[in-house]
Amino acid sequence: MPDEQAQSEPRLLLVDDTPANLQVLCEVLEARGYNISIALGGQQALDIAAQATPDLVLLDVMMPEMDGYEVCRRLKANEKTRDVPVIFITAQDLSDGVVAGFDAGGVDYITKPFREREVLARVQTHLQLNQLSRQLASQNVLLEEKVEELERSISERQALKGQLNLISEREATHWGLEGFVGKSPTIRLIFEEIRLMQESATTSVLIDGESGTGKELIARAIHFGGPRSQGPFVPVNCAAFPSELVESLLFGHRKGAFTGAHEDRVGFFEMAHQGTLFLDEIGEMPLELQSKLLRVLEDGKVQRVGEQEERQVDVRVVAATNVDVAQLIGQNKFRQDLYFRLARFVVTAPPLRERNEDIPLLAQHFMQLFAREMGRDTARLSAEAQAELCSYTFPGNVRELKNIIERALIESRGLEIQVHHLHFLAAPQRPTSDGEVAPIDQKLPDNIDAAVEQTERYLVKRALDRTAGNIAETARLLGTNRNRIYRVLEQDKNAD
Repeated sequence: MPDEQAQSEPRLLLVDDTPANLQVLCEVLEARGYNISIALGGQQALDIAAQATPDLVLLDVMMPEMDGYEVCRRLKANEKTRDVPVIFITAQDLSDGVVAGFDAGGVDYITKPFREREVLARVQTHLQLNQLSRQLASQNVLLEEKVEELERSISERQALKGQLNLISEREATHWGLEGFVGKSPTIRLIFEEIRLMQESATTSVLIDGESGTGKELIARAIHFGGPRSQGPFVPVNCAAFPSELVESLLFGHRKGAFTGAHEDRVGFFEMAHQGTLFLDEIGEMPLELQSKLLRVLEDGKVQRVGEQEERQVDVRVVAATNVDVAQLIGQNKFRQDLYFRLARFVVTAPPLRERNEDIPLLAQHFMQLFAREMGRDTARLSAEAQAELCSYTFPGNVRELKNIIERALIESRGLEIQVHHLHFLAAPQRPTSDGEVAPIDQKLPDNIDAAVEQTERYLVKRALDRTAGNIAETARLLGTNRNRIYRVLEQDKNAD
């Protein structure tokens, strides 16, 4: 214990070529608890300081071989002892000597014969000043690190915001609002509801509807036609991320917050600052995370994983779901209070079968869109192909129609699209006398091998639609390899 206490005491180095002077100084300073080292000359002082850096040096000026000024200059030239305060001891109260001492790097001087109270006062003052200086330097380093971290964060956020703006603008330009092409009463109602939401900058919106009905297009229309159009539009699919990472992705995390967190990360809420965050498939959000989302919606503050402080964000949230949220609430899978907070305004995206009269207009729109992309003249639908489209119920809605038209345009090579160019997820259906729908008669295969091939092609087509044409993901979904998918597609092409 005494050794630990001694190590914590300030270490003073006394340098004088007169042992009597050193003895007096030692008695005065040791009585106050200082840890004392002594040197009888300049070189010895430099050697002692190099071995154990003192907290302060009391240095005599007039010494043989090497005077105090030279000793001080060498101490200041050494990085290890550069910041050690040096108090000169001199018998000459001359201004030239004082100036020379300060020029050499000293911080103060004491004249001989020295007075005990003066020595103690000056030593204590410069020890305290040096300690404060070190603390200030340490704080400055931390401050600089914080400033650099803040600048990196700002730069990262600006870069992400720029990327998101660019992506959103390209998406809006590329896709426009083709999901709303049509003249049906239901689509006119959607337009009116979008216009209402475009007038608000803060009201949260819940969009419900089947997959492929254009829920994200409604969200984009609300964003780009409203007061937040200059801010980022950040689309997030809540079902596309592992549950253990959703919190980090939404709110961000701090480096080291968990295994794999190798650097600080900005969350989607911060990315969407002053813009719109689109939470698709909100019904898939883990229940334990819903309370945190509710808190952010209420107070506008996010807390990164691994941090204590909160960050203010200005974000409009538009959510979407293709499931019955009321049913989820009844099953205790969705918080009722979160639903009421999200559903300040509800928009229902109608399925395509409920606006059947819009199918020809949509088909023509898609043909023009893809023809421009392919550098071809706009094709036309044969009367039989149009009738086939209008008789189909489109379980995949507008997204399915778009995919059907794109593939038909490729297969027809820009010529008139015929019925055999149309590839449906399920058999086209026609209304029966009782108002229900029944599959159109299809020719059965002649043998079991042909039936297997037909079924295989059907499954691959459905999987391709679910994966937006991604061959690798389709193979994974069907538990096979990509070569088999390519083979089935080639067979399908030859069959046509």
